[in-house]
Amino acid sequence: MRTLLSGVLRGGAAGAAGAGAHLATGYLDGSAGTRARGRSELLAATAAGLGVGALGGVLRAAGVRPPAAVSGPLLGLAAFAASAGPAAVLRALDPRGAGRDRLAALVPPLVYGFTTHSTLVSVSRMAEGREPVPQASPAALLRAAALGAASGSRSATGVAAVALTSRPDDAGPVASRLGGRTATTLSSLAAAGELVADQLPDVPSRLAPLGLIPRAAAGATSAAAIARRDGHDPTLPGLLGAGAAIGTAVLGVRLRALAQRRLGSDRPGAVAEDVLAALLGWLGARRSGSGMNPWQKG
Repeated sequence: MRTLLSGVLRGGAAGAAGAGAHLATGYLDGSAGTRARGRSELLAATAAGLGVGALGGVLRAAGVRPPAAVSGPLLGLAAFAASAGPAAVLRALDPRGAGRDRLAALVPPLVYGFTTHSTLVSVSRMAEGREPVPQASPAALLRAAALGAASGSRSATGVAAVALTSRPDDAGPVASRLGGRTATTLSSLAAAGELVADQLPDVPSRLAPLGLIPRAAAGATSAAAIARRDGHDPTLPGLLGAGAAIGTAVLGVRLRALAQRRLGSDRPGAVAEDVLAALLGWLGARRSGSGMNPWQKG
């Protein structure tokens, strides 16, 4: 009982941090409609954030500890459903809706989810007396941003870069598992397949939920994996990776459209984005100071 109560308190604190980040994100994005909400709606959103965070804390205390790539979106969608109702979630996930409206509706819940998850992990680590992990250095944060940007351009590139530069004996569960031959092969094939699929005319918009959420998850996962592999706390790098993925996805759509209007074809912009994504993935995942080719498996 005491363990579950501790989970409620930790989760509530994490949910409060997530709710604050959610409201701040919605306020900065005028299209999200936060500025026009009444006090009752803001209170409902805050209460939902606290409640979902407390539930997450209970589940974590009970041993349910999914990675950020899974927990972040689930917590965000749960809080969104609790405050706005399941119908609002279905409307936001409806691929027939306008891409800008879906993006405006989904970004604040995703920020809530990843903030709540990272805060809960940090609070739990401190409360359980685990050995502290060094905070990420500025160089590590730049690498996280590069991996997030690579994932925002091509969703599989960041994960493939982690796999190609990692080994089974590396620190962290994600990097060590991706460093195996099977995971390296599969992630490389996925990245190569995405380069081909991007040239097809009927590819859905990356700003649709089915395109944006995987990019944010991949950016968070790859950035956190490299931080853990290098001995840093993965919380801030993971958040930065998710944010960079979302920002790059939006920016990439606009730059590709601009290039197509000026050049009369989407092919040059697509090829340039392929090269940039690969370069960012390499810069973010390379093994610094190892003296070996970062793309060579040990």
